[in-house]
Amino acid sequence: MSVWLPGAPCTPRTCVEPTGSRAAVARAVLRLAAVLVLVLTGALLSPLGGRIPARTVRRWSRAVVRAAGVRVRTTGAAVPDGGLLLVANHISWLDVPLLAAVRPARMLAKTEIRRWPVAGALAARGGALFIDRDRLRALPDTVARIAEALRAGQAVGVFPEGSTWCGRAQGRFRRAVFQAALDARVPVQPVRIRYRCEGGAVSTTPAFVGDDPLLASLWRVATARGLVAEVEVLPLIAPDRHGDRRALAAAAGELVLGGRAHRTHRCRRRTGRPPYPPGRISCRSSPQSSSTSPCPARRAAASTRANRDRWADTSAVVATRSTASRSEAVSQPGSGWWASSQRRYLL
Repeated sequence: MSVWLPGAPCTPRTCVEPTGSRAAVARAVLRLAAVLVLVLTGALLSPLGGRIPARTVRRWSRAVVRAAGVRVRTTGAAVPDGGLLLVANHISWLDVPLLAAVRPARMLAKTEIRRWPVAGALAARGGALFIDRDRLRALPDTVARIAEALRAGQAVGVFPEGSTWCGRAQGRFRRAVFQAALDARVPVQPVRIRYRCEGGAVSTTPAFVGDDPLLASLWRVATARGLVAEVEVLPLIAPDRHGDRRALAAAAGELVLGGRAHRTHRCRRRTGRPPYPPGRISCRSSPQSSSTSPCPARRAAASTRANRDRWADTSAVVATRSTASRSEAVSQPGSGWWASSQRRYLL
């Protein structure tokens, strides 16, 4: 895996709340059957493409979420037509239909999703823009394809955090995709997504994080009771308000994630082992203990800063190599001086 690939410290073992009981099995089976019927119906109708009214797509998207047993509360509305970059925080696979319920859009998705049964074919037929996250060289071409779609008057949905987080912890908005909005001169529509329990507390049950299998996440959501998805459409950001992608990403992140989360919760690169001792830290903190037992992402922030400094030192050494050494480094994707310059484009 590339060292620049965005990641999150959240894992299903330490961040996700367990749900379900034997009594919930029958209800879960019915819910998953309803979701499957709706998804198959969408797959059959997907060849019609743009001939399906946007209102119908929004209703279908809400129906998928509702069939999974999750109630939807939406505040605000997006502009109905014209090029638009939809950006939202990323917690669950439910985020995709929730964002489509705001406004149908071409989603930016990782190439692995193309191989998923049913969902992969549905995403491809729906016009998804796939990106190979392991190939840094593909990033400029992906940004160009997004800009082309925006210029054509289409909406594109993106999760700029680059990875899913548990909901109590948040990442930061990567700035590369915002260059497409600047190039196409289209507005950015920030959207905030939250999942809550019946009593109003933040729930991590829908979180699809770490190495959590998709079927396990589906089953966990289907067996849960009282889940509510809150979708807040935030004020539109005009294309001429910010002159560069860094400022635009920061403005959108400030609206969606909030200033405090944007500064403290940083992505930690995956190393193949848990980022904190197993069984000792949990995101499930009570209101009275939240200040003394923070989410693991906060504890990862300090070590992330040190890792970032080490990466900067390594990049500086690589940048001073001779021309011959540079040519050798270019032949290895994701490494050397070329990767360091492209990493600035992404981060």
